[in-house]
Amino acid sequence: MYLVRNAEVYAPEPLGKQDVLVAGEQIVYIGNGISPICPAIETIEADGLVLAPGFIDQHVHITGGGGEGGFATRAPEVSLSRLIEGGITTVVGVLGTDGVTRSVENLVARAKALAAEGITCYAATGSYAYPSATITGSVYKDIVYISEIVGVKIALSDHRSSSITPDELARLSSEARVAGMLSGKPGIVIAHMGDGKTRLDPLLNLLDHTDIPIFNLRPTHVNRNGSLCRQAIQFAARGGRIDINPGGDDELSTAGVLRQAKDADASWNNITVSSDGQGSWSRYDEQGRLVKIGVSSVSSLLEDFRSLAAQGFTLEDALPLYTRNVAEGLGIRGRKGCISEGADADLLLFDRSLNLRCVMARGRLMMREGETIVRGTFE
Repeated sequence: MYLVRNAEVYAPEPLGKQDVLVAGEQIVYIGNGISPICPAIETIEADGLVLAPGFIDQHVHITGGGGEGGFATRAPEVSLSRLIEGGITTVVGVLGTDGVTRSVENLVARAKALAAEGITCYAATGSYAYPSATITGSVYKDIVYISEIVGVKIALSDHRSSSITPDELARLSSEARVAGMLSGKPGIVIAHMGDGKTRLDPLLNLLDHTDIPIFNLRPTHVNRNGSLCRQAIQFAARGGRIDINPGGDDELSTAGVLRQAKDADASWNNITVSSDGQGSWSRYDEQGRLVKIGVSSVSSLLEDFRSLAAQGFTLEDALPLYTRNVAEGLGIRGRKGCISEGADADLLLFDRSLNLRCVMARGRLMMREGETIVRGTFE
């Protein structure tokens, strides 16, 4: 049991100075002047510190991405300590271009391993390709029967995709939606958006010509170019949820996307940020030949959050992009992405400069005084 005392709490809405009592994996009480009632309660003095929900990173290549330049360019899997040091206490694992040497079986196994090591981990079946890579032979059955799997991933408007047809995309989306309904999951279609000429058109056409609800469609990487980003903001203005990545310049940065969304009357509640961690970033020439490749870091979420604060965004405005908004989209709001009684004890303590001081995941202290104290099994 832990008592976090005298913290400035952002839940992510500001609650002022509060004490937070944790028992087991949950927050059991929030109030003022809570006193330890037994020696088993460890007190964390947090006067002058900011307490926030743990970050939810909904797009991480937990088994490693890449491979587009041959076997030597396969990216390594993510480690527990990297996630903790990035303030990430919940993660969604995905495959990328490589659904051949990487498998959904491997992905789910890694998700189970990270959960055993102390954080919460979900996964998506599928990869860039269509027909989708699965465990059971069916996207429908993967979502219904495999507890970690919350949806399916596909690539659109990308030279590495399978050039899925409108009818195929509609069937895939219908399968994901109904499977989600049957299993009590969001049943989302995570649409990797590339630099292709069709931009967001495949999803917009799907909305215009089928009965698939906009809630089930989740385009990601939508700030990779200006025209795609502007379409995505209109998608958000229609009530859709869009996911961006840190690192863009000017209008493609997180701050720039938020300003564009405000001008378009698109709610910031419909915008999330993910790291694309352990996935590869790549550059191609005009003939489509790979000229450069690297690996994205899960630490980019924390850096992005600090960048927003440095640009004058309040913590109340910035935090939901990495916490509550993501939880809402994954159907886990009230349990994740918030600080409230009955919620999971996924907590971050920051100093006034937003340096991460403590991380708690599912009620277990993973970082103390800026030092990671829990690492992966083989770290």
